[in-house]
Amino acid sequence: MSSFTSALIVSPMPSGRRWELMRPFTYHIGSRNSRHIIKVPKGFETDFASIPKFLFFLPYWSKYNKSPVLHDWLYHSKKIQGEKISRKQVDDIFLEAMLTEWQYRRERHIVAWIEYLAVRMFGWLVWKRKTSKSS
Repeated sequence: MSSFTSALIVSPMPSGRRWELMRPFTYHIGSRNSRHIIKVPKGFETDFASIPKFLFFLPYWSKYNKSPVLHDWLYHSKKIQGEKISRKQVDDIFLEAMLTEWQYRRERHIVAWIEYLAVRMFGWLVWKRKTSKSS
């Protein structure tokens, strides 16, 4: 099973809407010993999960954790270890990361799939915006 390797330590930004990573963290794709590693750097800013209002029933723990931060970072960087990746690859990693991180939560599968389907349906808006700004 894939794994996160350190704690998520963040500090709120003055607006209260975004958070800054105070320490970097890494994620091993696919398995704990994988050489495919994503490094989210110290100083990266996130808003955690941007859960649409119509998904109000999702539990609080699905918003404030490492998986949305990892997803935000990958939408921002669009690379893993210097290699370009697709939005589908990013969203698939997000699903894997949620299932990994929430492995002890009984309802993890349904919550992860709801969030995954939401980013598959609406994530293109953010992906396209981030591409336009970086061009």
